[in-house]
Amino acid sequence: MVSDTASERAYLQIAIPPPMAVPEITVSELAARISEDDDFLLLDVRPGFERDFSNIGGAHMQMSEIPARLAELEEYLDQDIVVYCRSGQRSFQVVHFLRSRGFSGAVNLKGGILAWSREIDPDIPQY
Repeated sequence: MVSDTASERAYLQIAIPPPMAVPEITVSELAARISEDDDFLLLDVRPGFERDFSNIGGAHMQMSEIPARLAELEEYLDQDIVVYCRSGQRSFQVVHFLRSRGFSGAVNLKGGILAWSREIDPDIPQY
């Protein structure tokens, strides 16, 4: 049986060309933006079962749903969107996809929730 993660990755690899370099933000930079109450969208692109186990908040839109639900993000077209997943690989692909669709403020959370747990909040479970 193919896992949700593998099927999501396969879906977006078909939907978009291989990733190019995308802008990234570190977990320290994100923590500062959160503490300053900065205006941006934090977007978790992991499957629901991963989010249920461990998350740092924000909106949730599973990676495989992004192309079909793109209209829901249109209000953020010219705003910052910080996209995260477990390690930063899936979110990297999503950021590439979003930027190719005009979302110029989309950035990848480097290292994902694993980096957040290691560097910012060790109470966030790693998996």
